[in-house]
Amino acid sequence: PCFLCQVQRLFLAVFTLINLSAAIHNPKRSGVFLYGLASMSCAVLGATAAVRQVLLQNSVPDQAPDCWPSAQDMIENLSLEDAVRSVFKGTVDCMEINWTLFDLSLPEWSLLFFVAMLILGGVQFSRLLFSQRLSLAR
Repeated sequence: PCFLCQVQRLFLAVFTLINLSAAIHNPKRSGVFLYGLASMSCAVLGATAAVRQVLLQNSVPDQAPDCWPSAQDMIENLSLEDAVRSVFKGTVDCMEINWTLFDLSLPEWSLLFFVAMLILGGVQFSRLLFSQRLSLAR
């Protein structure tokens, strides 16, 4: 898989671990806020990687470089900003569509999932704030 796919998988794994630990921990109001913030941050970053890959898949192949240095080379030789920038430029590998379901590629499904989790997180945050306002009004 291309590096953008791996980035999406990383954010999905971190997102899952955050929500699993929140379910096990069963935090109070401030903990719910912190877990939700961390979870939604992972969803935003995962959606960003998915959007970039979807854009690459729908672009002209000449717009992406043929290859790039390994992750270790990027960490050793580039600043964090330059490494992130080079990851999101993508490569020709990121443009390939190897699998589809209902005519949607895996990055498109990933984007749908991350957006759905952002919407669900927004609903949870609004419920948290609404319940807090109700308890203050009493």
